Amino acid sequence: MRPRGAITLAALACLGTGALAQGQPHNAVWTNPQRSVHVRAEPCGRESPAMCGTVIWANAKAQADARRGGTDPLIGARLFQNFVPEGKSAWRGKVLVPDINKTFSGTIILVDAKTLRAQGCLIGRIGCKSQTWTLVDTPAR
Repeated sequence: MRPRGAITLAALACLGTGALAQGQPHNAVWTNPQRSVHVRAEPCGRESPAMCGTVIWANAKAQADARRGGTDPLIGARLFQNFVPEGKSAWRGKVLVPDINKTFSGTIILVDAKTLRAQGCLIGRIGCKSQTWTLVDTPAR
């Protein structure tokens, strides 16, 4: 992944604290280590147990990187789709990487109520990159 791939794993930040105790992620906002992107996690549909995520805020650099890669606009883009539970504190789904406009597999592992480890892989869990994400107490607008 290129250095601007900081937004790459933005698509993976999808667990909510209110539902963590119940084992179901819901309506939380997470940020990447650079704090350049905020992603809101929510169910993919009314009856869907799967989680999806939408960018609700991104700084100018993250937006420019996504635009150069073919994802425009970044804000409002659904970056992760159909994340489903895979074990007690892990989820797996598909990730749109905005700076290259491609979709890959991804996983999320809950570290604690305010921290998760997000990993995106090119193909078959090889060529993987990980980042630690944190819960956003007050999302940027």
